[in-house]
Amino acid sequence: MSKNIIIIAGPTASGKTELGIALAKKINGEVVSADSMQIYKYMDIGTAKPTKEEMDGIQHHMIDIVFPDEEFSVALYRRMAGECINDILNRGKIPIVIGGTGLYINSLTYNLDFTETSVDKEYREHLTALAREKGKEYVHQMLKDIDPESYNRLYPNDLKRVIRALEVYKNTGKTISQYQRESRQKPIEYNIAYFALTMDRSRLYERINIRVDRMFEAGLIDEVKMLRRMGYTRDLTSMQAIGYKEVYDYLDGLYTLDEVKDIIKQGTRRYAKRQLTWFRKDTRVNWIDLDKLDTKEEIIQNIIKYAEGKFRGI
Repeated sequence: MSKNIIIIAGPTASGKTELGIALAKKINGEVVSADSMQIYKYMDIGTAKPTKEEMDGIQHHMIDIVFPDEEFSVALYRRMAGECINDILNRGKIPIVIGGTGLYINSLTYNLDFTETSVDKEYREHLTALAREKGKEYVHQMLKDIDPESYNRLYPNDLKRVIRALEVYKNTGKTISQYQRESRQKPIEYNIAYFALTMDRSRLYERINIRVDRMFEAGLIDEVKMLRRMGYTRDLTSMQAIGYKEVYDYLDGLYTLDEVKDIIKQGTRRYAKRQLTWFRKDTRVNWIDLDKLDTKEEIIQNIIKYAEGKFRGI
């Protein structure tokens, strides 16, 4: 059996979900989400999860799979998403991986080996306490000399991954960047047709601004209030998602409503820029410029044509 998968990546608010669902309807596909925040239950509005109506009868996987206070890792994503993909293939359908979390996509499209790097809970707790005492920037700075590649790739606020990079080096003497480079030399399990969406930056930013406004209209503040009532505290990894941590600040009286909207828009624009930088580094990506293709149908036909050539029929 051919293990062919189609990937549609790109920055937030670029239209990946809508395009992927339309493609799935054309080619008898099912969607596998590659979004690190849509995995969480109850977090619907701020993560822009597709509604049942938007899914339009297309089966979606890897959405709503853990509670907001549960630990989740790239290794776990790889295992669970891989099981979904194999199930889809076994039923004679085509998996379409859709999302903007590059690390999740890489876990499927590179032969990343997570088994050699054991968990060191004591060291994790030490680094977490250090971050509380001296700040996340202090812990992030610890990466600078031992793994400059991860230091430049990760942001101080991404404490969980910063700690993981430090943990891997402490326990193995090798950097997580080395592991990733070595893994990329090994053959992968899937044949991939990899696409990413792009458009004029000002157009993308306008789409982001509109999306944030609609999230507030849809009840983002009420969603965060509900999460607080359920006992999900702001220090959780899930609550570090753009939109949630800022609304927590608003509810605590640190910002006005207009200020928090602007902060979320700015943070989302920066995130989109980082996503574009990530995907541009991957030479396997076929870029779809949404400013040059007239219709969704034209885009889908281009994807199908490329995939047919890559897979010798789909």
